[in-house]
Amino acid sequence: MSKPIVAIVGRPNVGKSTLFNKLVGRRISIVEDTPGVTRDRIYAPCEWSGHAFLLADTGGLDIQTEDVFVSNIREQAELAIDTADVIVFVVDLRSGLTAQDGEIADLLRRSRRPVVLCVNKVDSIGELPPDVYEFYQLGLGDPYPVSSVHGHGTGDLLDRVATLLPQADEEEDKDVIHVAVIGKPNAGKSSLVNQIIGESRMLVSDIPGTTRDAVDSQIENEYGKYTFVDTAGIRRHSKVEDAVERYSVMRAFSAVERSEVCMMLIDATVGFTDQDSKIAGYAHEQGKASIIIVNKWDLIDKSTKTMDNFKKKLENDFSFMSYAPMLFISAKTGKNVNKLFKLINDVHASYGKRISTGQLNDVLSDATARVQPPTDKGKRLKILYITQPATCPPTFVVFVNRSALFHFSYQRYLENQIRNTFGLVGTPVRFIVRERDRETTT
Repeated sequence: MSKPIVAIVGRPNVGKSTLFNKLVGRRISIVEDTPGVTRDRIYAPCEWSGHAFLLADTGGLDIQTEDVFVSNIREQAELAIDTADVIVFVVDLRSGLTAQDGEIADLLRRSRRPVVLCVNKVDSIGELPPDVYEFYQLGLGDPYPVSSVHGHGTGDLLDRVATLLPQADEEEDKDVIHVAVIGKPNAGKSSLVNQIIGESRMLVSDIPGTTRDAVDSQIENEYGKYTFVDTAGIRRHSKVEDAVERYSVMRAFSAVERSEVCMMLIDATVGFTDQDSKIAGYAHEQGKASIIIVNKWDLIDKSTKTMDNFKKKLENDFSFMSYAPMLFISAKTGKNVNKLFKLINDVHASYGKRISTGQLNDVLSDATARVQPPTDKGKRLKILYITQPATCPPTFVVFVNRSALFHFSYQRYLENQIRNTFGLVGTPVRFIVRERDRETTT
């Protein structure tokens, strides 16, 4: 099941972004030159009392002028409402109840979505200021006083949010493989899903950004059961200009998080771009099994080595996820699309593969005999043993004498030995390095 989305909404200058940063526990920023750092400022993963969800800071409720107040507030508020599972409606104690608050509250009441009323900027501790009680007029239940700057009251606010989050569907079919179709706008995602399900269920257009939300399509065939999620195209943050596309990006990342397999589409007519790296990097960062699909291959003028040259370049471009297999297709003509199901099954099997401790240590013994562990200043790395505590993705705990000696290059060597021996394809592999009582993760 996807993580529920909790949207923070409200008029301008009530402290939505400050509250957002306080609840997620850090200032959200973009780190350059790191594949997968694609988290837009509008959302971040959050967890409270065992409940995991996505927290969204909805800038879309800002009103530019009074002249467009009614149409603007209604359009953008409805987008936030439609996207969220729970809404935190933020008002400002200092400015008091305003007409804009009333307009937003009116829309929220009619939406029938769970709403938590948050009165921000209550910075004093102790007895509540009398002005808090005027917000009962909004008809949204008890107001929760909060100081987004100091953090006062945020625990009670999150407790209330947690009680309203949707419960996981325990009846969900365990045999279904969830596949997210991701990529830049106009890469052919909807065309591919249409080709797979054999009908034009998705709106297909040459205009980038046609798909506005993540849409599930169930299919069952001789290969198994699948749920394909066609997601809105993901652009660079600077290009995410309107509110509709901002919410689409959020839903696309949510689709990645609830999938086991991600199909990353590359437009063959455009080739690799930096944004392709960031989108695929997000799937890698989330530990998802992945397939790189080069679409629109029918539009490429080909010679004898065209595919080999294109593949070599992509292998270099996607060096951070070298485990991901590649497939060249045409969603329009259907060429090679039939090969997808076996590939999905293969990477999904690797994603959930469990290897016994005995088998792992046999590989370890052979690997260290072939290539001696590194040394530094007369000290040699000793790998005592290895075990696998988790799958999805396969995660291995490696016990060593000195973690500082377990260099990245030797970790990569050991990873390759495990991959080759057990046929792990299309899935990231994670190592947890333990040195006596100390532990590091790679």
